Amino acid sequence: MQRKHILFTCLIIAAILLSGCATATQAPQATTIPTEAPPVVPVTEAPPVVVPTEVPPTEVVPPAKSVATILWTQEFDSLNPLYTNMWFVTTTDQLWLNWAWEYDQQNVAFPKLVTELPSAENGGISADGKTITMTLISDAVWSDGTPLTSTDFKFTYEMAINPANAVNTTYPYDKVASIDTPDDKTVVIHFTDPFAPWLATMWKGILPSHILKPVFDADGTLDSAGWNDAPTVGLGPYVFDTWESGSFARFVKNPNYWGTPAKIDEIFFRFVPDDAAQSAALLAGDGDMGAFIPVSDTPSLKDAGISIFVQPSGYNEGMFFVISKDKGHPAMLDVRVRQALAMAIDRDSFNQDVMLGLTKTPASFWDSLPFWNNPPVENYPYDPEAAKALLDDAGWVDTNADSVRDKDGVELVLTYGTTIREVRQNAQAVFQQQLAAVGIKIETASYESDLYFSSYGEGPAASGDIDIMEWSDAPMFPDPDIYYWLCSEIPSADYPQGGNWFFLCDQELDALIQLQSTQVNVDERQQTISQINQIFHDKVYWLGIWQDPDIWAVGTRLQNVKFSGVTPFYNVTEWTLTP
Repeated sequence: MQRKHILFTCLIIAAILLSGCATATQAPQATTIPTEAPPVVPVTEAPPVVVPTEVPPTEVVPPAKSVATILWTQEFDSLNPLYTNMWFVTTTDQLWLNWAWEYDQQNVAFPKLVTELPSAENGGISADGKTITMTLISDAVWSDGTPLTSTDFKFTYEMAINPANAVNTTYPYDKVASIDTPDDKTVVIHFTDPFAPWLATMWKGILPSHILKPVFDADGTLDSAGWNDAPTVGLGPYVFDTWESGSFARFVKNPNYWGTPAKIDEIFFRFVPDDAAQSAALLAGDGDMGAFIPVSDTPSLKDAGISIFVQPSGYNEGMFFVISKDKGHPAMLDVRVRQALAMAIDRDSFNQDVMLGLTKTPASFWDSLPFWNNPPVENYPYDPEAAKALLDDAGWVDTNADSVRDKDGVELVLTYGTTIREVRQNAQAVFQQQLAAVGIKIETASYESDLYFSSYGEGPAASGDIDIMEWSDAPMFPDPDIYYWLCSEIPSADYPQGGNWFFLCDQELDALIQLQSTQVNVDERQQTISQINQIFHDKVYWLGIWQDPDIWAVGTRLQNVKFSGVTPFYNVTEWTLTP
């Protein structure tokens, strides 16, 4: 704070020198009247006046900004929620965009942009389960001060289903018959049929109609909207500031945030090339937080005083197989070959040796959802001899003594691809040797994640170019829905955003997936999911490798952090930084 300048006459004998003096002025008149006149003293010259050295006013130095640095091993693809399903993007939504409802540390939903979660008890869900009514909170505003209204929700729905927009998926909005907005704060959603997974799938990021509608009206699409990569407005405690491709992204505090203000000024995402670089940066103090920490790195990080948080998020690392007459190796069409694969690799030993026994082998795609994984299925045992017998029975035998089985002139050579994560490459190396021991030759390939997970026609996984694919995946956690296994989700040139990268169309499975999404009775739905789970197991449509909850590392500077497995940064406004 600036100080006022007070002017004094500074005489040699009586002056009081203050650090705030700037100049000398004429001495004030005495206020005491003498009883007798003082002797007259002739003065030939004026007494000297002492002028103090001028001291500049004290400048106020603004406090340094508090910046939390988060290390990300994958760079964003798009910040528009309709154009991405990348975990490394959707996780940022709680910083700058917000969902209609979010999830706490126990993965329980709580209202964020709505006054309460719709339910049958509060009248938010109709008796037939086809209509859901939401009431928006009154004080939410976009970061430019524009109020959030029901128009934004309806616009988001319209953009999701409009074929002019090449969105990531139209699901679940393609289950909606219509949306009514009777006033600015009411949204009425009419479904074609009862839709059970609405809570886990809808309104994961709202679009600002006042910003993007003019763009759509002018261009006829949102595909090239600048907002997709540099959103000018948001709803969260932070706003987007900068995204420097290949380097970093920055979000700064939102001065118009309608909720509790954040305590940290800036969230800085630093993109690092791999897990090793992330762990090294954490150990060097160059980052405050990292995600998807390899379990093998956790002991050394703990020894350095870094806190490790394990948060269930529905994810399991596993193998996916291309099962199609049009794509992939013909052997993968035979369930006996897939069962042989399951018994030829020793997943338990891998988790003991490479993963230090800190994780287990999942038997089910719903392994982290015990209620839905009921009754639990049994894991395939490691049994190379049984695997050989299955391959023999399927007609895959080594007829030319080259140690590789063949059938009808086709060698049993399978491509096995994944990302460049070191632990995945370790799995490839181990499993390649074990499969060779039963006569299956494996050709491995590793890709940068942005290429590997690119859409149909661009990425090798989505295009069906790999027989065995490995990544970590989950149902629509905490919901058990798996819509992207539907036949209608098989990608093609006409539908490149399809999520069924397995090119699998099992009519029995398809019917059950569609049925469970309409079952609002929880017990009935649980029985249907149990049937789906058994099909997955018996036909080996997926093979679990290790349980893969979110593992977070948090440095000593960053405090008051809690994580959710659905909306990890739900309590970001409570984070603090110590000096």
